[in-house]
Amino acid sequence: MSEHFLIIDDSAIQRHLLTSFLNDLGHAVDFCESTIGAIDKIISNSYSAIFLDIVLPEQDGYKFLRELRSHPQVADQYVILCSTKSTKLEIDYGLKRAKANDYLPKPVSRESLTEVLKKLPQRVR
Repeated sequence: MSEHFLIIDDSAIQRHLLTSFLNDLGHAVDFCESTIGAIDKIISNSYSAIFLDIVLPEQDGYKFLRELRSHPQVADQYVILCSTKSTKLEIDYGLKRAKANDYLPKPVSRESLTEVLKKLPQRVR
């Protein structure tokens, strides 16, 4: 089943890698290089999940996630933090304090991505 994902990451290499893995699995992918305009894009599209980097220009992923969660139209959007910040403390912060739905440490592998995708909620069609 094909899903639609959004990647918010300022690294062209990371966007390309994640996009390649998702495309190989048959999914559609959009991306943003920063958080600027991302909420409008999320409102305009129906994404199965958003892969959100933490270290971004203009606004970090934590701040963006707080903004997203406070926006009534997209507050329940499924968000996967995707970052090199991968200690237990950083992952717990992302999940519990920042309110991400899941966490995918970089470097992303096809196997780690597949495990995260298995946890996505099933969409009612």
